[in-house]
Amino acid sequence: MTSTTATEPAATATPGLSSPQESVAAPATPTDRILDASLIVAPLLYLVADSTYAARGWDDPTAGVFHVLGAIAYGFVVVRVLTWLAPDSRLRAWLLLAGLIGMAGNVAYGFEAIHMSLGDVQLVDQPGAANLIKPLGLFFPLSFVLVAAALRGLGARWQAGLVLGATILWPVAHIGNVAAVAVPVNIALTVAFGTLAWQRVRRG
Repeated sequence: MTSTTATEPAATATPGLSSPQESVAAPATPTDRILDASLIVAPLLYLVADSTYAARGWDDPTAGVFHVLGAIAYGFVVVRVLTWLAPDSRLRAWLLLAGLIGMAGNVAYGFEAIHMSLGDVQLVDQPGAANLIKPLGLFFPLSFVLVAAALRGLGARWQAGLVLGATILWPVAHIGNVAAVAVPVNIALTVAFGTLAWQRVRRG
């Protein structure tokens, strides 16, 4: 009777995952603080970037600067989420791969906006080696699909849904340069990641 009761919780647990709530049981390290801060800083930087693009045009240099900084910060967000997964989780490995490649591609698009503001040629319209920016850039939304999957497994279901919905609209907003979609997408991500950060602060 005792052994049956002891094994029941394991049957309902999600294999290979640990929750953000469990991860804050230990005292926060300096690394934890940096990664937790990225949950707030990254979406806010990108919200400023896309709001500036919307107001001034998609080749605005100031928006490009915020874009680059936000893209880098989102790399830390992906790392934050993957650290909540078990070390032997395959999803953790895929998050690392897609997240770092996606960060590189997203940073490249930010610098492209800065280049365009100086009168340089847009890489996405050029043949040959310039095409490398396209697949690299697509890894960014792919990494967020994986983030949504990780959050769902960790029990953050409504944040996972919000991230997934925003990710589906991300290419529409940023490939088509649709400001009316881009800004709400960033607001959704700010809410999703911001509430995760707040939950960690409360339980810390």
